[in-house]
Amino acid sequence: MTASSPEPLPVTFRDVLHARRNLRAYLRPTPLYHYPALDAMVGAEVWVKHENHQPVGAFKVRGGVHLISQLDEAHRRAGVIAASTGNHGQSVAYAARLFGVRAIIAVPEDANPAKVASMRNLGAEVVFHGQNFDEARQWVEEEAQRRAYRYIHSGDEPLLIAGVATYALEMLEDQPDLDVIFVPVGGGSGAAGVCIVAKTLNPRIRVIGVQSEQAPAAWRSWKEHRIVEEPSRTFAEGLATGVGFELPQRILRRYLDDFILVSDDELRRAIIILLAHTRNLAEGAGAAALAGALKMRHQLAGRRVGVVLSGGNLSIVRLRQLLAAEGTPGFPL
Repeated sequence: MTASSPEPLPVTFRDVLHARRNLRAYLRPTPLYHYPALDAMVGAEVWVKHENHQPVGAFKVRGGVHLISQLDEAHRRAGVIAASTGNHGQSVAYAARLFGVRAIIAVPEDANPAKVASMRNLGAEVVFHGQNFDEARQWVEEEAQRRAYRYIHSGDEPLLIAGVATYALEMLEDQPDLDVIFVPVGGGSGAAGVCIVAKTLNPRIRVIGVQSEQAPAAWRSWKEHRIVEEPSRTFAEGLATGVGFELPQRILRRYLDDFILVSDDELRRAIIILLAHTRNLAEGAGAAALAGALKMRHQLAGRRVGVVLSGGNLSIVRLRQLLAAEGTPGFPL
């Protein structure tokens, strides 16, 4: 390697191809649908990748299944542990059940009840700890050391990123002429996966990350080229990380074309738009990509735009609040 050569990344396109081959036995591809109503709103040709159609309602199951399928026998016997606001935990719980592995998931005290119920129904032991994701994560890291569990970080796992990247591969197989892909960013595993695939297959594709302005840790980490901690105040738990993750950030710094922030009101508006015009329920993180495309619509005229609906696990309580607010003065629609 010459002095000018970039440092090799621990996740490559070849790893994504291996993950795709592995996951075929466990998960079906999700659809990529075109919605003319969204075209009119964005001013571009919009294609939505429906990761909300996964068995646990979110994209992260790809990473959990791929990673746990590769564990050696010692780690399977020891069991796995993870911290989550919900979707990563569901992913780990689903995969652990699939392969007969004990799973312990720590969640914040105010975790989405539907996601908690799903994890328990899948057989995971759910532990409530801390006021936010990062407090739950710190407890998990200490517990993993004490008990010798296999800790599964929600972003700093090469196998996990390779697994979730398979949805980007499906997108470009179904619609190879995409010009731009908008992807939500919490910890950044999904965006990192999209970057690896898109930039390998067509470097001209622009990949744009979207995060809540009420949880900008990953955005600031990318902007400042260092890991930044920033408190999260967003309602969208899938975006609510309070610190940048090292491995996704390395990938994003190399490949991500742009990174924007949207307001929580813009996320709420996108949830209602997706429900009204695609008949799909999106959680806050799942609506972030569309919120980003709407925010940048004046730059997208004539483009073919991919939007990742990363998850549909919106709680009934939150849905009722959104529907009750729709049409009232001040509602962002």
